[in-house]
Amino acid sequence: MDVAILGASGDCGRAIAGQLVASRLLSTTERLQLVGRRDGSSGSVLHGLMSDLTDAYAEHVPYIDVALHPEDIVADLWVVSAGTTLPPRLAGNNPTRAGLAAANAPVFRAYAEALARHGQGTEIVIVVSNPVELGVAYFAEAIGRERVIGIGAYSDTLRFRREIAAAIGVRRQRVSGFMLGEHGDGQVPVWSSVQIHAMSPAERQDAITRLRHGVRPEDFADVVTREKREVTELLRAGRVAEAFTRVDTLPPDVRVIVKPYVTHLSGSKTVLATANVTVDLLSTLYDGREVLVAGQTMLDSGDFHGLRGPLGVPVVVGAGGVSRVVPIPLTDAEHTQLAEVSRRVHQNVQTWMHEAAATS
Repeated sequence: MDVAILGASGDCGRAIAGQLVASRLLSTTERLQLVGRRDGSSGSVLHGLMSDLTDAYAEHVPYIDVALHPEDIVADLWVVSAGTTLPPRLAGNNPTRAGLAAANAPVFRAYAEALARHGQGTEIVIVVSNPVELGVAYFAEAIGRERVIGIGAYSDTLRFRREIAAAIGVRRQRVSGFMLGEHGDGQVPVWSSVQIHAMSPAERQDAITRLRHGVRPEDFADVVTREKREVTELLRAGRVAEAFTRVDTLPPDVRVIVKPYVTHLSGSKTVLATANVTVDLLSTLYDGREVLVAGQTMLDSGDFHGLRGPLGVPVVVGAGGVSRVVPIPLTDAEHTQLAEVSRRVHQNVQTWMHEAAATS
């Protein structure tokens, strides 16, 4: 299969391209298309990146070319990493999520419309850019929800499992469980889904109780807000090491949200982690087998506990994209959390799309 990376000249797009070629997932007869804008320095950067990748991986590099117009994209898998990102430094005028949506809505819409007009009808889209729920909504509207998945909940779920594993001293592969909802502060840890290999139900429940540090589901969002405020003050004071030390003391589910926030604002960003999970999902799609993962998808009311709109939930994916949503059991508290997040996200996305249409 051929892969196109939209926004390949950006930090995240370059990291995805590098890790994808290094993984040898693409054969030398398959295409990697680096997609950028026709204006500005994008074209120059992408031709340089093409040359650099060819030099670095000459023995197993796929066929690489550059596309600077949406209608010139030719690929089976579209990785959408194009658009504006939040700056990696604290500033008084940092854009809000609504501002990010306003900047990226035209980008999502342009590529989605191009795919609808010029695609073959079988392409799969992986949305990496934020707000990921907005990107999923645009592409699902253009080509159908089965062929679109957002990377947010996939990344958040892997982080959730990794933080739990680190806290109890086991490998991540021995932990299962889901982090669902919005990719951002609206993540919902589904502790009822957590399983730890080789632990009895009683041992698992005891471990989970200890890991949660007494944080109740109804208090989770407030705890995240408080901890982000605390680490922000440390970062503003230049006490970066202390900020990371504080993060390490937090419950695993809180760390899933706060740690990437601190990493991003430290100036390092999170592009390597994002690229890694993107290539991991690409590998899953390439394999062709159906696998249960978490990801942002467009929900109908009958899919997942009556929720609607773009949301991170468990889905089965394979070579054809999302084959079905899996409505795993939820506690009453988890359902309440997810329902509130879903309502807010759905309303925001509809508002952003309406505002974008009004200004086009």
